[in-house]
Amino acid sequence: MIAPSPSPVDPRLERIRTVLRCLLAVIYAFVGYVHLHSPGGFLAIMPAWVPYPDRVILITGLCEILGAIALMTKRLRYLAGIMLAAYAVCVFPANIKHALEGIAIGHTKLGWWYHGPRLLFQPVIIWWALFAGGITDWPLRTRKALNR
Repeated sequence: MIAPSPSPVDPRLERIRTVLRCLLAVIYAFVGYVHLHSPGGFLAIMPAWVPYPDRVILITGLCEILGAIALMTKRLRYLAGIMLAAYAVCVFPANIKHALEGIAIGHTKLGWWYHGPRLLFQPVIIWWALFAGGITDWPLRTRKALNR
């Protein structure tokens, strides 16, 4: 999938987008690595209705790494933004289960000091992927760009 025709570029907006895209790619690549290297913690928070949870964790780890790589390419950036946003929606049930059931990961039980902000931040992660992929400029679009 190739991005739609670009609108006039605001250099400030593109600098912000580039920094956020690089940061998001690093985060997704790291979390993907953790999925592959230490899947046990993810198995613990996987909802029971997910079939083949061990394979799902492997696949999601690979998807995170590939999504991070694609986000850094011009050709695949747009698609990567959409797919990483969709991915963030799909993993939300695991985050909810983790919070509601207070599941300990590696002998550490995280409280609501962690889960509350984590759950509230999920929509930001979805927006972040869409912004990094060039799907949206909201809310950083300048007044000048809006008038074009």
